[in-house]
Amino acid sequence: MTKVCKFGGTSMADANAIRQVKSIIQADESRRYVVVSAPGKRFKNDIKVTDTLYRCYDEVVSTGSCKNSFAIIRERFIEIVKDLGLSLDIESVLDKTEEQINKAKSADFSASRGEYLSAIVVSAFLGYEFVDASEIIRFDSHGKLNVDYTDDKVSSKFENLERAVIPGFYGKNFQGDIMTFSRGGSDITGSIIAHGVKADLYENWTDVSGFLVCDPRIVENPKVINQITYKEVRELSYMGASVLHAEAIAPVMRKKIPINIKNTFKPEDRGTMIVPNDQYKADSIITGIAGKKDFTVLLIEKSMMNSEVGFIRRVLSVVEHYGVCVEHLPSGIDTLSVVIDSHQLQEGVLTDMVNEIRENVKPDFIHVIENISLIATVGHGMARRAGTAATLFNALAKANINIKMIDQGSSELNIIIGVANTDYEKCINTIYNAFN
Repeated sequence: MTKVCKFGGTSMADANAIRQVKSIIQADESRRYVVVSAPGKRFKNDIKVTDTLYRCYDEVVSTGSCKNSFAIIRERFIEIVKDLGLSLDIESVLDKTEEQINKAKSADFSASRGEYLSAIVVSAFLGYEFVDASEIIRFDSHGKLNVDYTDDKVSSKFENLERAVIPGFYGKNFQGDIMTFSRGGSDITGSIIAHGVKADLYENWTDVSGFLVCDPRIVENPKVINQITYKEVRELSYMGASVLHAEAIAPVMRKKIPINIKNTFKPEDRGTMIVPNDQYKADSIITGIAGKKDFTVLLIEKSMMNSEVGFIRRVLSVVEHYGVCVEHLPSGIDTLSVVIDSHQLQEGVLTDMVNEIRENVKPDFIHVIENISLIATVGHGMARRAGTAATLFNALAKANINIKMIDQGSSELNIIIGVANTDYEKCINTIYNAFN
C-alpha cells in the first residue's frame, strides 16, 4: 500500500510540530511520500512564513534587497533546525535563498521558498530524499497545470524512489520560472503526487479533525463529517470551507483515490474520508453548509425574454468585456439574475457594466442588489429525501430571514440561497439546527 501525506502550515510551525509529523510518518510504513507547506502560525498573532516572504518581494522591489524581511525567515528556520538537533548547514541554504530572491525579483519565487525550506528541513529530519517540485510540476503558457506532462514527470521520478519529501505550492512555468498555485496550493501538490504514484490513499494532515458540517466560528461545536464525496467537497470548498483547496480534488478524482483529512495533533481521530460516488454511503440528509459574503446581484427583467434569441449571451458578453466572472445565473421566464463577487465591481465597474447591459439588451428593468451572502446547503441525501427544501425554507421563515435568491443545482446536490449580509450567521445557524 502507498500513501501520500501532505502536512499543512500548522504542522510545520515549529520543531515540536515537526517531531509530531515524524512520529505520524514512522507509525505507518506505507506513508512513503511527504508533501509539506511553509511554516504557519505558532500563536494567534504570529505571522506566516509565506506572508513574510511576500514582504521580502515588496522589499526587493522597493530597495533592491530583502535583507530586513528575510532576517525574520532566517531566524525562524535557524531556530527550527537548532531545536530539531540537525547538523544541516541551514545558514548556507538561507544565504543562497536570500541571494536568489534578490536576483529573481519575483513574487512567486519569493513565496515558494517557504515550502522549499520546509522540505529541506523535513527531508533531513526524516532521512528521506528531497525532490524539488520544480523538477516535476509544470504549468503551460496560460498558467494552467500541464496535467499530462506533470503526470509523466511524477511517475518517472518516483518509479524507483522509495521515500521522498516534496515542497508544496509551486512548480515551473513553460519558460522555466518558478510559478505558484493560489494560496493553500500545497493541497494540490499532494493530490498531483498521489495521482502520479498511483497512491492507495492521500492523507491531508491539518489542525482540525476533518471537515465540519459548518464553520465552528459561526455554529458552536458542529458535527464532524465522517464521509463525503469529491463533488460535495468541491461545492463546500468553493463556497468557503477552507479545510481543503477546491482544486485539489481533480487529480485524485481521475483515479478514484480517496482522501483522508486528518488532525496532526490528534492522529487517533478518524477524520473525514473523501470518496468517489460509488463508494459513498449517505448517513444524513445534508452533508455540509458553507457560504460567502459580499456578492452583488443584477436582477434583469424583460417581458418575453425567453423568446428572444441570444438574450443571455448578450448580457454575458458585456460581463466578459469587463473581465468579470459570474458566480451563479438563476433565471425565470422573464427574469435573469447575474450573481457576481462584489470585489470585482469596484472603481465604477458596476455602473459602467449596468449601463452597457441596458444598451445591449434593452431590459424593462435592472435592479442592483448589493451586500448579499450566498449560502450552500450540500448533500447527496437531499435528492433522495422528500421535504428537504421544505425543511430548509420553513426554518428560515420561522427565523424571519428574508431570502433574496434561490438557486438549486441540476444534480440536486445543493441548494444555494442569497440573503442579506446581516443575516449570514443567523442563516447558517438556522439551517444547521433544522437538520441536526
